[in-house]
Amino acid sequence: QVQLVESGGGLVQAGGSLRLSCAASGRTFSSRAMGWFRQTPGKEREFVAAINWRGERTNYADSVKGRFTISRDNAKNTVYLQMSSLKPEDTAVYYCAADEAHYSGAVYNVKYAYWGQGTQVTVSS
Repeated sequence: QVQLVESGGGLVQAGGSLRLSCAASGRTFSSRAMGWFRQTPGKEREFVAAINWRGERTNYADSVKGRFTISRDNAKNTVYLQMSSLKPEDTAVYYCAADEAHYSGAVYNVKYAYWGQGTQVTVSS
């Protein structure tokens, strides 16, 4: 089992930056790929970014490429999402998620089995 807790959300002006953190409990964090997703009311949850278990491969949605960076610190059981040049359309609840598999190098088509409760990011224009 993996329990995930996001933090770092808040209100920021357009063009600003935020860093989200996702702290994981359990000894298997370091062996799992991790992802960030976001959701706005009335819309489906959408993929934002993913990182493999070793932190050497990443994948980003086109809408955030060049602005967001996913990283992880396996010693701290934490995955991060650094968000820069934020836009009002980035406003959403952001969720982190953990792969159901271990030691997978995949950052595409990952089957996420564990989810956090989400953290709100609001970008004002």
